Amino acid sequence: MIADKAINTHEKVRDFQNRLYLTAKADRKRKFYAMYDKIYRKDILEEAWKRVKRNGGAGGVDKVSILDVKAYGEEKLLDEIAEELQTEKYRCKPVRRTYIPKADGKKRALGIPTIKDRIVQMAAKIVIEPLFEADFQPCSYGFRPKRSALQAMDRIFEAADKGGALWVIDADIKDYFGSISHDKLLLLVEQRITDRKVLKLIKGWLKAGVIEAGQYSESTLGAPQGGVISPLLSNIYLNYFDVYWNKRFGHLGELVRYADDFVILCKRKAQAEEALKAVKWIMNKLELTLHSEKTRLVDMYFGKDSFDFLGFNNRFQRFRNKSWKWYWTLQQVPSKKAMKKMRANIKEVFSSPSKLLWSMEEMVKLLNPKIIGMRNYYARRFARPWLWKIEKYINHKFTRWYNRKKQRNYRFGNAAKVGELTLQAGLASICG
Repeated sequence: MIADKAINTHEKVRDFQNRLYLTAKADRKRKFYAMYDKIYRKDILEEAWKRVKRNGGAGGVDKVSILDVKAYGEEKLLDEIAEELQTEKYRCKPVRRTYIPKADGKKRALGIPTIKDRIVQMAAKIVIEPLFEADFQPCSYGFRPKRSALQAMDRIFEAADKGGALWVIDADIKDYFGSISHDKLLLLVEQRITDRKVLKLIKGWLKAGVIEAGQYSESTLGAPQGGVISPLLSNIYLNYFDVYWNKRFGHLGELVRYADDFVILCKRKAQAEEALKAVKWIMNKLELTLHSEKTRLVDMYFGKDSFDFLGFNNRFQRFRNKSWKWYWTLQQVPSKKAMKKMRANIKEVFSSPSKLLWSMEEMVKLLNPKIIGMRNYYARRFARPWLWKIEKYINHKFTRWYNRKKQRNYRFGNAAKVGELTLQAGLASICG
């Protein structure tokens, strides 16, 4: 019964979103003014809570966790949220500042909302996302339904390999999520939503403030990474860039964007130079700045240079076809940062001394989802030699773990034997 109810709720919400999307798509100038009451609909809140639970994560400034909500009573909390929204007594709390390591050794700041605020943000996202999806451009791939990073990589391949784009603007927006203008963002939201109560909710989340080490600070700029609705708001903001580029400057080169990461693929150097000036001009209108040290023009002609995007290194390489004739094509393989990250993820599995008490089958069961995830993402054409290095690294880690478990003095002896044992235990291959 509970499963049937969940399925019915999901289908009902999906149908609601489809109708909103089609309505918005049919009239690009239509503004929606009666959306607030949809946010506290029972089915919307139930679907929102289901998604928040699935995403997991730590609690916010009130230290309330998902387990605490389950103990308190899920329906009870959703009823309270619905009442607060209906009576307009809902007030969001500041986000909790935390940091996660980046690939370059630096740290990325995250703003973690409370579970309650996450539920309301998710409900609002469910309601308003279809309206903006109707306006988002095909060049945008990040944090969107039915769109992915691999689709962005496919588009880059088509533009470069088939379309003859040999010059690339490899761009980086300086502190994008921390630089979004609240006023400009709200104006862009108002192009579709005129419901003042919804706008008040969004403004409240943007202005909620941050608590770090017990100290409160105001939020005057930006949309904190970590918020449920932040990816949607960031796409709304950069959709202005997408639309402006495609209408006025699309003849210079093809834009491919994933969240705040983007490249522009041009056929000639002169186009790339003019395109870079245009990008800076549009960014200035959005009060954003390109990172001067990380933004560059890439000459792809005959494999002179390459660029990294979404974990892949992109470079033209020469190969022989079946007739042994030479041809040039775009090679997309795991970048150096991606290789380092994959090794770190594998190393983490073996890092705890307590893992020496685990069986081979238990270790394989823990590692397989990681291997399959990496394979599904990185196993593109020409990537096999890079993935083979990761396969060898996995065997090395298993061999060292096995020898320590058996109290052997050597580190990498028994590699062949361990390879057979992992195969028998069902270890997945990252090479496919």
